[in-house]
Amino acid sequence: MALGILSKALKRLLSRQRKDSRALGACPSSPQTLLSRKLRENEAFIRDAFGNSCDLIIREVRFGISPGIAVLVVHIDGMVDTALVSEAIIKPIGVTSELLEPERLSSAQVQDMLKNRLILLSDVKQVSDIADLFHSIAGGKCGIILDGSSVAFVCDVRGFEKRSVEEPMSEVVIRGPREGFSEVLRINTSLLRRRIKDPSFWIEEFTVGRVSRTQVAIAYIKGIANDKVVQEARDRITRIDIDSIQESGQLEEYLEDAPFSPFPTILRTERPDRVTGALFEGRIAILTDGTPFVLIAPVTFLLFLTSPEDYYERFFIASAVRLLRYASFFIALLLPALYVAVTTFHQEMLPTPLVLAIAAQREGVPFPAIFEALLMELSFEILREAAVRLPKIYGPAISIVGVLILGEAAVRAGLVSSAMIIVVALTAIASFVTPIFSLSIAVRLLRFPIILLAGTLGLFGVVFGFSVVAIHLSSLRSFGVPFLEPIAPVVASDLKDTLIRLPWWAMDTRPEFTGKSDLRRQSRGLMPRAPKPQENKISGSPGKRGST
Repeated sequence: MALGILSKALKRLLSRQRKDSRALGACPSSPQTLLSRKLRENEAFIRDAFGNSCDLIIREVRFGISPGIAVLVVHIDGMVDTALVSEAIIKPIGVTSELLEPERLSSAQVQDMLKNRLILLSDVKQVSDIADLFHSIAGGKCGIILDGSSVAFVCDVRGFEKRSVEEPMSEVVIRGPREGFSEVLRINTSLLRRRIKDPSFWIEEFTVGRVSRTQVAIAYIKGIANDKVVQEARDRITRIDIDSIQESGQLEEYLEDAPFSPFPTILRTERPDRVTGALFEGRIAILTDGTPFVLIAPVTFLLFLTSPEDYYERFFIASAVRLLRYASFFIALLLPALYVAVTTFHQEMLPTPLVLAIAAQREGVPFPAIFEALLMELSFEILREAAVRLPKIYGPAISIVGVLILGEAAVRAGLVSSAMIIVVALTAIASFVTPIFSLSIAVRLLRFPIILLAGTLGLFGVVFGFSVVAIHLSSLRSFGVPFLEPIAPVVASDLKDTLIRLPWWAMDTRPEFTGKSDLRRQSRGLMPRAPKPQENKISGSPGKRGST
């Protein structure tokens, strides 16, 4: 009986939530959904919807010989290119049409003349729904409403202030293009179009957010990307029902496979060359208007430890640097825990001189090694966060001075040992080697529970903690692709670009899990070879043996 009452209450609550969401998704204007044939009614609808907004511009222009037909040109000041509005819309309608007699033309003929002859713009769309007109005007487009017609025209004349294409701020470029994405979606898509000049490069656009109306685009190469992954991305984006999306980080939380995992399953980047390389591997890119960070999916764990420079340098240099990154990852994750475990439980594993040196340093320290490690790691994280939030002028100086003074003062006060300072500093430096910031954050978070396990169980706790992390990584997926591919499961054809990178002429296939549609990347037999030495066959040449 109680269960039945509870289920009914839950059903009523869910039905109310659905009604509320539908009400939020409705247009905040009048109950009318279609444009009126009366110009003044449409003007009243617009003013009522936008309220007393000071940036709403409504200009009335006369079409044809006086008195002519009244036409409303509506746009938001600061969102459009006013010079383009004047030259391509107002001037053709108000000046060029003075010799026309619209009274002798039907309504359809007047609409056709406006759209195809007078409006000097390439992107002109016809709308009849008043909500579509409102959203277009609010999005920076210009609305053209004709008296006596129940349809309006929407022109793309957006010209708001924007940041120019600059070098990425969060990803240092050593070798490669120095262009970074900006906050404007159309600029970002053009940066990708410049690198992929093929009609098979498709871009699909969606609108997310009932109020913000944020433009989100999926970019992929048709014929290379997996159609199931593309469809999965479409489904995940279209089911998002929220009032606002301001940054791709918000969108990422609605799209990722493992929302409770500390490890990211979607890669974000500011570099168009990284996105282009991912697209050619069969992955997809998700672009969000208003942010320079583009999401890449599906991804694998090893992709977070690679950099675009790995593919621009010679292969043996790139392989050596990549192995250094893997070693730095393990140092950043396990070094403090290993120090705590060895100095607390397993001193016999160290050489006797080293044990005596560490014991001499810790002689006056009143705290156990685990407390030392947690104290110094927490202090360094506070300093690092403070350096990020401070202005750029003061941040580096204060962080460096803070680390030096804090470490020196802690050693002199006898709170921590010098060896612990060295371990924490080496761990911090190793964490900076990780190319992707989101993976670095995950390592910083996991470092603390592994230190606790090391302080209570010794090396057994370190092994247990690392095993849990490895098992968790092997269970993750990114849009259905195993996160540890091609190591778990093992894919022999994809091992050529994992721990080390083979030469470009040896990587003739794409990753199997992402580029199933077209695995062949290049022709075989492209290894460069030195030309064979040619013998001098000119007879009778001076100095040739046998000449007379």
